[in-house]
Formats: sequence, structure tokens, C-alpha cells
Amino acid sequence: MFEIFKNIFFKEKRIDKNLETNIKYLEYIITQFINSQKRYEMLTGERYYRGIHDILFRKREIIGEGGRLQEVENLPNNKRIDNQYEKLVDQKINYLLGKPITFYTENKEYQKYLSQIFNSNFFRIIKILGEDSINNGIAWLYPHYDNNGDFLFRVFEPTEILPIWRDEAHTILEFVIRIFIVQEWTGNSLEDVEKVEVYGLNGIEKYGYKYGSLKYEGHEDYFTSDENGYNWEKIPFIPFKFNNLEKPLIKKVKTLQDGLNKIISTFENNLDEDPRRTILILKNYDGQNLGEFRKNLSQYGAVKVKGDGGVESLAIEINHENYTAMLKIFKDAIIENGRGFNAKDDRLGNNPNEMNIQSMYADIDLDAVGMETEFKVGLEKLLYFINIHLFNTRVGDFEKEKVDIIFNKDILVNEAQSIENCTKSIGILSDETIISQHPWVKDVKAEMARIKSQKEMLDYNGAFKGPGDPDVEE
Repeated sequence: MFEIFKNIFFKEKRIDKNLETNIKYLEYIITQFINSQKRYEMLTGERYYRGIHDILFRKREIIGEGGRLQEVENLPNNKRIDNQYEKLVDQKINYLLGKPITFYTENKEYQKYLSQIFNSNFFRIIKILGEDSINNGIAWLYPHYDNNGDFLFRVFEPTEILPIWRDEAHTILEFVIRIFIVQEWTGNSLEDVEKVEVYGLNGIEKYGYKYGSLKYEGHEDYFTSDENGYNWEKIPFIPFKFNNLEKPLIKKVKTLQDGLNKIISTFENNLDEDPRRTILILKNYDGQNLGEFRKNLSQYGAVKVKGDGGVESLAIEINHENYTAMLKIFKDAIIENGRGFNAKDDRLGNNPNEMNIQSMYADIDLDAVGMETEFKVGLEKLLYFINIHLFNTRVGDFEKEKVDIIFNKDILVNEAQSIENCTKSIGILSDETIISQHPWVKDVKAEMARIKSQKEMLDYNGAFKGPGDPDVEE
């Protein structure tokens, strides 16, 4: 079933002495990567998307002796999260990748096989890549063969991947290092064990990794057939970038998200501290300390004073409007800086026109354009491996076939206005162009085929009607 043409598309196994012998170099760059600011930002983006924000580690502090802050445990310490960051990420994913990507080629045979490969499972993988790229700045897809010879796609965690680029523009890979943890049975229990794999043109070099040191464990080819190992001409790691700088979204909005969480949590703290909003002024208190005073006030609702003593109160009012205003400022700033959109925008009320809708989507479209460009590059690189797979399995040679990659953005439209515009374009534009812009049409080719079939059926029925039949002119 599976034919290998290694002399055409696969390199024979060869030794890359630079990767085999320079273990110290690998240890150094791995340590640098693990402790790098870039990886920290990746982890932060993933953490915030999953709702683990810095506010959860917040401590209540007061000004103590000498003006130094000290932690206190007897004050409310609410930790509330309004995860606008997660909302931003989901908006961007669903805006660009919510609808299946269209892969179109004029070669019908090639189109058939592309449709089989780019199925619903693949578009699920694409959405995962979108999530990873936004949270980490870059995502990684690994095309490979499993033990049964099936051609599959795997997504690696970006925080595990250290790419070594050949050029400053980060377009050509020299090799790729993967640092990950597996569980191994020690005889008594399962233990986490760190591993390192180096992916190069010669295959995969495997290492154990402990306390910053590598121990060589062996070599593996990308694919084995008839007990022979084979490797790709290119390293089978495909980057899908959020933008050309590989800059994660969290860098734009983290401080704003933290500020929003802090405002909400502080406001709730103040509400919980209701007794503390009233400062009590004691005169000639008949007790030892303020702790005893608070206990007597809570337990008995009364306190003892001496002679002409008494208790007066000084109320502190909380301005709720200030909190409301600050919440709006932070939410608007997150949307603006994160280039999202407000689904509750006033421009959406009362049957909005296309100009209002386009204005609302203007910011998110900026990120989508850059992301679309980077994802097209990634998909074109993926087609290289798909074409080799189809050739090696004797399906056909499609290397020179052109494939159009079309992203179908999930944008809100005014259907009535769009349909009216389509109607006005009849006779000016082709039927196919008009149909492609109709909001009810999901598949232009399928809709064209249905129209053709319907027309043929009407012509067929009309051919058998006589002069006296309905709908036939005398």
C-alpha cells in the first residue's frame, strides 16, 4: 500500500555531527529557553486563557510599623476574575477560523483527496492552532506517520518547542528541540521524567534530561518501511504564527486584565468590610484594648464606658459610580488594545447598516489580516508534505498544482441589505459572484449545481406541456 521513493523526496539517513557531539551547546540553549522571558509570556497567556490570573495569588496587606507593608488574614480578600482576555481569544479564533477554510484547485482528482484530508477533524486542529498561536505567539503542527503508516497531524505545546532558525526572518528551520515530560514506572510508582528530542534532517535524536544535563538515548527516523528508515527533505515542523513578530496577545492586555480583576475584587472587599466603613471614636472606654471592644460590640451589641465617655461614629461613603466608571474604562481599554469588538455595541441596535458593522469589526479585522497571512504560509508548507504523501502512496503527482486557500470570516451582516445588493447586481456581475455574496449560501459550487439542476428540470417539464396546459401561452 505504501511506496517510498527515497531518492526523490526523502533523504537517506545521515549523521549530523553538530547535533550529536555538541551536547553542551544543546544544554545551554535549552536552559536559556526554559528560563526565558518569551517562554514565561507563553505560559502566562495559556494560564490567563484558562482563568488562572495573578489576582488569585493576591494577599491583603496593611501599612505596619515603620511604614512597611505586612500581610493580614482578618480582612476580606476576594479574588474575582472577569476573564475578558479569554473572550478576546475566542472572538479572534471564531472570527477567522470559525468557518471551515476553503481549499480550491482546478484539478478535480486533487480536489477530491484534499477534501478527504481537510475534513472536520482537521478544522478542529486548525482552531487549536489558532488558540495556541494567539496565546503563545506561535503554534506548531507536526505531520507524521503512525505505526500503521497512516498520515496524521499532531499539535505540540508551544511551550515545549524551541525552534532554531537558519535566518533572522524565522522562515527556515535549522532544527527543532522539544522539551517535555513523560511518566515512567519505576517499579513502585509513576514518576515524571524529562525528555528532549531534537528534530533535524537526519531524523530524531533522543535524550534524557535531568538537572540541566543531557544523556543520549538513541536515534529514530521519521518513518520506517520494510525495516528501512527514511527522513523528510524538510523538517516536519510547521509554524503557525499570530503575527510576524510572534507576539502573544497577553502582552497587549495583561496589565489591563489585572486592573479589571483588582477593581472588582477591591469593590467586593469594601462591601464585605461594611462595619469598617464606619469609624468609631471612643471616649473613656472601659476596656483594655480595641480587640475586646470589637468582641463586646459583636457579641452584646453594647460597650461599657467611664463617666462622661461615649462612642461616636464617622461614616465613610463608598462611591459606587466611581467603580462602575472604572470597570467601563478597563473593559473598553481591553477591547481596544486587544483589537476585539463589543458585541453589545450601540451601533448594533435598530437594524444596523453595513458601514456600522464594518466599523465595529475594524479592529479585530486588523489582527485577522495578519494572522490570515501567517496561517496561509503555514498551510502552504503543509501542502508540501501532503503532496509528498500523495506521491509516495501512488495517488498522483500534484506538486505543481495551484491551490487557492480562502478564509471564510465569521462576520455579522445585515442580511436584508446584502440580499438587496445581490438583487441589484444581477446583469452587472456574474451569477457565481452574486451567489458567493448571498448570506444564505454556504457552498457556492453546490448552490450553482442546484440552480443548474433546477433549471434543467423546469426546461424538461416545459417541453412536455401542450397549448392547453397551465403556464403555457397559446
